[in-house]
Amino acid sequence: MSSSPSLPLDDLRVVELGSLLAGPFCGQLLGDFGAEIIKVEDPGKGDPMRQWGRERPYGTSLWWPVVARNKKSVTADLRSEAGQDLVRRLIAEADVLVENFRPGTLERWGLSPEKLWELNPKLIITRVTGYGQTGPYAARAGFGAIGEAMGGIRYITGEPDRPPARVGVSLGDALAALFATLGTLVAVHERTRSGRGQIVDSAIYEAVLAMMESLIPEWQVAGYERQRTGATLPNIAPSNVYPTEDGEMVLIAGNQDTVFKRLAEAMGQPELAADDRYATHVARGSRMEELDGIIAEWTVTLPADELLERLHAGGVPAGRIFRAKDMLADPHFAAREAIVKMTHPQLGDFKLQNVFPRLTETPGSVRSLGPDLGAHNKEIYQGILGLDDETMASLHTSGVI
Repeated sequence: MSSSPSLPLDDLRVVELGSLLAGPFCGQLLGDFGAEIIKVEDPGKGDPMRQWGRERPYGTSLWWPVVARNKKSVTADLRSEAGQDLVRRLIAEADVLVENFRPGTLERWGLSPEKLWELNPKLIITRVTGYGQTGPYAARAGFGAIGEAMGGIRYITGEPDRPPARVGVSLGDALAALFATLGTLVAVHERTRSGRGQIVDSAIYEAVLAMMESLIPEWQVAGYERQRTGATLPNIAPSNVYPTEDGEMVLIAGNQDTVFKRLAEAMGQPELAADDRYATHVARGSRMEELDGIIAEWTVTLPADELLERLHAGGVPAGRIFRAKDMLADPHFAAREAIVKMTHPQLGDFKLQNVFPRLTETPGSVRSLGPDLGAHNKEIYQGILGLDDETMASLHTSGVI
């Protein structure tokens, strides 16, 4: 277990099976707050995330150190009886199993929930899939992109005159992992009362659907179907990206009545807030393009720094659209340590996002970057399972680990 007594989940042992992003991101989140994450990987090549990412300096993934941070890597061939037996023995000593295989895969390997509960009745089994463990689509292959499409967010993302766009990160996988983490912690809490584990069933399409606000009743009750609207939301104004004198982009969100009044004062045009055409939320929403034009005529006369200074002084929500280089240079990011620096064995200084949310008494932490494949075989298999050197050598020679 974790050596630090201050980490809030350091009394949990998690066995992480599966690969890529949805299941492993759940493991990352639990590990961030101190859970011991034992990641089981194929002994041949490990999790494909070890190779993923657009940039690979020195042949090294820049994604793997992040998603596998705070984890321990062991190898086991889950398609072999010996590998399955190793995993059973690990699970018998665990609090949580996280997996993201297609439904039925664990069952084919003799690792069904029913059999695992015979070994460990307190085990919480967190299962992350595209469509869930039940229903007519359960057996389908389900990647995050498909869950985003089915859950509704793809249809409403992008410009109205173009096909649906995607967000530039793996949003569906990340949302499914977040809900899987929430479900796992709820199950851990419930176990303190019942003494038994249960299944946490997190489906990508449902995780996306959960974020869709009032999309369903808008259609069912009002007959309104949300459409792609680009950088704005219908009837929400002003809330857009505006040009500046020096060619920067500044986002201003002044759609609430009191905030719009402050924006009008910052613009030197307080009369706008009293004008019936713009005085109310509904009125501004009906004249979105017209109002955006008025605001843009003002913002383009000022350099970004001066514009933001005026807006912040006036209590108007506004800011630049940040890129990685902006985050690394920003004083607020620095003051809150939103980005931390670790040392990578090949890459040296390695900066990455910190642990969120922040707890005042028992915060999480980044304690290690993604490990080498099988780096913890000896620690886990000998330290927890008590295997001797001869057994370890035999398992390695036969390709089980």
